[in-house]
This record gives sequence, structure tokens and C-alpha cells, in this order.
Amino acid sequence: MSRIEGLGQVVHGQDRILILGSIASVESLAKGYHYAHPSNRFWKVLAQIYQQPIDTLEDKKQILADHAIALWDTCRSCQREGSADASIKAIEPNDIPAFLKANPSIETIVCNGNVSYQTMKKTYPQIQCIKCPSTSAANARWSLDALVKEYGKWLKNE
Repeated sequence: MSRIEGLGQVVHGQDRILILGSIASVESLAKGYHYAHPSNRFWKVLAQIYQQPIDTLEDKKQILADHAIALWDTCRSCQREGSADASIKAIEPNDIPAFLKANPSIETIVCNGNVSYQTMKKTYPQIQCIKCPSTSAANARWSLDALVKEYGKWLKNE
């Protein structure tokens, strides 16, 4: 099982929302940007919530900037086979407290999926965060409409 390093932070200076994944997928790591796998519904969820296009990487960056959303992952590095969160082992967490200190405008932390949430609760139990369902296609129990409704509860409050 190989050790992988996650992607860096996406920040804009006055972000109010931090969305934390577990760690980038193989495809995201190869492309160098969060949620790059075409079957992951993350960008589709944001596009529907905010009624903005996501056709290009620039569109995706713009939707985050327009709505003061930062992205990062709970895992700085880990061992993982493929992209499945279920195979994540030996987590080295990102320093979320330092991130929050450097970005004091963050008001809401949303965890994208169970591994992200459990890593936060185990590593930083003092930090409040919201557990949302994973936008991964592997989480087929949640339709796109249901994901939009759930994430919209936390992302629509602008």
C-alpha cells in the first residue's frame, strides 16, 4: 500500500466556509485540483446551489471565490489503495487549528463524507464541524438532488 500526499489549500482571504474532504482521489492528485474525478458530484452540487456554471477549472475556482468557500482535506498524507476512502490507513492529519488561526473569517466547517468527519472528531474534537454525505459516486444512496438539499442547508446562508 503506497503513501500519498494530499493537495494544498484553496483559500481566498476572507472565506467564511471551509469544506474538508478526506484526501484527494487518484485522478484529483493527477490533475492537481480537488474533486477532479468526473463522477464525483461535488461541483455539480455547488453549481445547483449557486446557479453558476462549472464547465472549466476557472468556473470552479470562481464559484468558490464568489461564495467565500475554502477547500482542504483532513488528511495531509495517508496510505491508500486506489481512491476509496474505505482503504485509507495511517492518516497524518492536516493542521486544521493552524489553518483556522490563519483564516479567522471561517465560520462554518463542512466535512464531505464520513472519513473527513471522523478524522476531525478524532484528531480535533474541540473543533465544531458539520457532517455531510460524501459527494463521491461510491455514495450512491444519495441522489444529486438529496446532496444539493443537504449541502444547501449549510452553504446557502450567505
